[in-house]
Formats: sequence, structure tokens, C-alpha cells
Amino acid sequence: KFFWWETGYFCSMDIQHDRAGYYICWGCLCWVPSVYTSQTLYLVEHPVQLGRPLALVIFLAGTLMIYINYDSDRQRQDFRRNTKAKIWGKPPVKIDAQYTTVDGKTRHSALLASGWWGVSRHFHYVPEILAAFCWSLPALFHNFLPYFYVVFLTLLLIDRANRDDARCASKYLKYWDKYCSKVPYKIIPGIY
Repeated sequence: KFFWWETGYFCSMDIQHDRAGYYICWGCLCWVPSVYTSQTLYLVEHPVQLGRPLALVIFLAGTLMIYINYDSDRQRQDFRRNTKAKIWGKPPVKIDAQYTTVDGKTRHSALLASGWWGVSRHFHYVPEILAAFCWSLPALFHNFLPYFYVVFLTLLLIDRANRDDARCASKYLKYWDKYCSKVPYKIIPGIY
């Protein structure tokens, strides 16, 4: 997804708020290549024969998760370009918000509360975590090591959702409260 739709990444929390400091650079150069590929390294030493039907199911589920993750990001980008653009064939549910910048200027923004963004405030993390689970699944359940990435990613995204919610709450104030009442769950609908 990142190679195909690289421009969408410019609006991500990584780029907009975390910036390209040590955290991002070290993560991209050291952590990602070693941890994100740990399942394949495990499988080299512990090969598993899945059979074609199971391999196909895992592949299709993982591909679907990547598509849903992409589609949710695309919805948000389309909405940012045109707040009247239809979401799933319907006019978008949105909250017109205003906020004050550091230099005291009042700005306006729209918060999307429909489509994937009406399911939960960070729903796009669900397919990302499930895609990671699909990458680990070929190792089956003989060892925890291939699932370290999924556990790490889940904790990372929960932390990121909490940081983003706190940032948005301090930025949008009462408008964020209104948004949270329309979209009450952070990540997993009905649970969290």
C-alpha cells in the first residue's frame, strides 16, 4: 500500500506530528526491517506446509485487510479534498469544527463521521492489525515469535490512537466531544 499510494502517507500522524526524528528514522531503518519480517525468518527455520486451500484463505483475508485499510485512508483523503463527496453512496456525516492555531488564528475543519470513519475513530487500525495477523498465520501456533509483530503493532496502534485522541481533544475542544458522541469507539466497534 505504501509504495502504491505513497502520497497518502504525507497526511499520516507519522509525518504530520511525529516528524522525521530519531524515532521515525531508527524505526524505518532498524526496527521495521527486522521485526516486520520476523515471521518469514521464523518460517525459514521452521517450515510449515499449509496446503493450498488454507494458504489461499490466508492470502485472500490479508489482501482484503490491505484493501480495507487503503479504502479507509482513501475515504479520509477524498473527504479532505471535498467535504461534500459521497461516502458509500451517501452524503457524508460530518462535524464542522473550528480551532485556534498557536498564533491565535481561528481555522475551520470538518470531521468525518461516516463510512469507515463512522465505524470507529481509528477503524483503519483494525484491518492493519488483522493484515499483520495474516502475515503471521502461516507459522500456525507453534511458537509466539511469529506473533511478536502483531502484538507490538497492536500496542503501538493503541498508543497512537490514544495520542491522536488527546491531540484532537485539545485542538477541537467541544467539537471533538461532539464527534466522540457520534463515533464513540476508538478502534474496535462495540468494544474499545
